[in-house]
Amino acid sequence: MTSHTPTPRRAAAAAFIGTTIEFYDFYIYAFAAALVLGQLFFPSENPMLSTMAAFGSFAVGFIARPFAGMVFGHLGDRLGRKKMLLVTIVLMGVATTCIGLLPTYAQAGIWAPIGLIFLRLLQGISVGGEWGGAVLMASEHAPKGRKVFFASFAQWGSPAGLLLALIAFRFITGMEQEALMSWGWRIPFLMSGLLMIVGLVIRFGVPESPEFAKVKDSAQTSDNPVLEVLRKHWRNILFAALAVTIGSGGFFFTNTFMITYVTQYQGIAKTTILNCLFVVTILQFLSQPCSAMLAERLGEGRFLKGVASLCIVAPYPMFLLVQTGDVVYMTAGITLAVVLLSALYAVIAGYMAEAFPARVRYSGISIAYQLGSGLTGGLTPMLGTFLAGQFAGQWLPLALFFSVLALMSLTGVMGLSRLRSAQKRPAALSTSQGIA
Repeated sequence: MTSHTPTPRRAAAAAFIGTTIEFYDFYIYAFAAALVLGQLFFPSENPMLSTMAAFGSFAVGFIARPFAGMVFGHLGDRLGRKKMLLVTIVLMGVATTCIGLLPTYAQAGIWAPIGLIFLRLLQGISVGGEWGGAVLMASEHAPKGRKVFFASFAQWGSPAGLLLALIAFRFITGMEQEALMSWGWRIPFLMSGLLMIVGLVIRFGVPESPEFAKVKDSAQTSDNPVLEVLRKHWRNILFAALAVTIGSGGFFFTNTFMITYVTQYQGIAKTTILNCLFVVTILQFLSQPCSAMLAERLGEGRFLKGVASLCIVAPYPMFLLVQTGDVVYMTAGITLAVVLLSALYAVIAGYMAEAFPARVRYSGISIAYQLGSGLTGGLTPMLGTFLAGQFAGQWLPLALFFSVLALMSLTGVMGLSRLRSAQKRPAALSTSQGIA
């Protein structure tokens, strides 16, 4: 297959649209957890406890993701990338639509939060299997030398899905409070069923990854890819999991926890912060492909180290600007942090995929990414809420928390860079010896 065929572009477009739908489903739960789910499913006299419980149910989806990464990674390396992507989009669509149909605690008692947590688990399983397949369908169809850029289209679905989620919640938060709490909150979840059909149609039209097809045709598929990648490439998994920390944890810090922080501790209206995040997400959406193209020119490893280092210092100006309460300054501060962390997020997928051989690649990147995002992305809103409650009126502990997440990513990128360099040296040495 040459780079002149439309298949690489079609695969990248399918990865983008599919992950947009998946992340829309995932993010509407995040917004609902920050705004309404605590009152509806975990009522308490203490609003902070209700919010913590709602964020706890949000974290459940992340806890499921490493397990899902192993299961779908195994199946994706054995049966193919495309089949797994069709399964995950149906699973996500069904789970999200059912959340929109759930009775609340007032209507069903304890069964309401139990049902919510179960469906949230299904959401986590879906995203846990989706991400690796989408990245590989884009990167493994890509022309030579452009794998990292094409893989970034799967990552581009994250801000696109967030934009759709923000539009949905901007619409419903403009409703009367009684209507919002009784039926309005269900609308974004019920829309998922329609989006699922769109995603299925698009994904059916993309052929299987040529790199997987080559492995399968040559009978080189692994009998147990998860066991093989854990045994032979555990260092790659460890550093890749660390590398994605700020891209996942930092993202939910700025987009999920920040809603709770400014509304409960700064007294800022919900519509104000949602409008602010809407502008921030548009800028993120525009900047991510530019980051991927810049990384191609500068070198992906050098680029990732640079943006991870900048992320360490980003939260301090962000919080100084957020503290003003002025929507323009707030938007500027959050944009600074989000554009930097999303630059790393855009590039890291393709970069870490190249660290694993094709026969175990789905398993390797899925376990690494879901482990990193599961431990940080899911727990970040809860930890942020805890710190905000313990240090009421102080933003420095929150900024330090963000810096720690960025430092973890910098450590992971540096380790991954060394491993990739070590893998290339034997191949280069073998080639030079053959020429001699």
